[in-house]
Amino acid sequence: MTGVKRRMGRFFDTPTARTMILPMDHGVSQGQIPGLEDMGELITSLSRTRVTGIVLNKGMARQYANLLHPRQNLVVHLSAGTKHGLPAYARTLVCSIQEALHLGADAVSVHINIGNDQEDRMLSDLGMVVDEAHQSGLPVMAMIYARGGQIINELDPHLVAHCIRLGAEMGADLIKTPFGGDDRIFSRAVKSCPVPVVIAGGSRQDDFQEFVLVVRKAVGCGVRGISIGRNVFQHPEPLKALDQLWEALSG
Repeated sequence: MTGVKRRMGRFFDTPTARTMILPMDHGVSQGQIPGLEDMGELITSLSRTRVTGIVLNKGMARQYANLLHPRQNLVVHLSAGTKHGLPAYARTLVCSIQEALHLGADAVSVHINIGNDQEDRMLSDLGMVVDEAHQSGLPVMAMIYARGGQIINELDPHLVAHCIRLGAEMGADLIKTPFGGDDRIFSRAVKSCPVPVVIAGGSRQDDFQEFVLVVRKAVGCGVRGISIGRNVFQHPEPLKALDQLWEALSG
């Protein structure tokens, strides 16, 4: 596990011990999404930011990973599913650990949704990825959400807490979930988690300053960072957005 710990450590800034990850994997699920029309230009511009990790699907990693700054880590996303699928919350593995290594991955990520009729298969995928990735010294970021036929409120604080605990129990090295909103429940879940938790951003918010306040609140609950995409690359000034988010993380 030495390789896993060393690679995981590279994601966290010194001395703040925070991480700022930019997911850019949305093209699979959403198609031609605004903000990601020119992936190369966006990735190149990130060299001037505090971004420590960039999430790409294997095709885009093959084309653009060489543009990452040396201090930025490549996370190859292994899961896929489109908004047109039935059910839309289903995710399946489309990339192997071996391929991720060939692409130069510093870590891999898996997206799973709980509370639906596909949960068992997605949990099986996560378990297999954790085992195989760790054998190769790669950390695993688990993106876990409560979505599907059994879910009424995806941001239910108890469901979010369950997602955090689930990621830890399954052996993930970094857990990405939404912020549940209840400070007490969320703080307790993060505190009891033996690995770092980062929060997702979700759909683009109309009021970015209000969104920054949410990030500050989550940091106060113990999260170690953010993994936010649309609220950055769909912002009129993505680099300015990243600067403000970093201030929220490290302030």
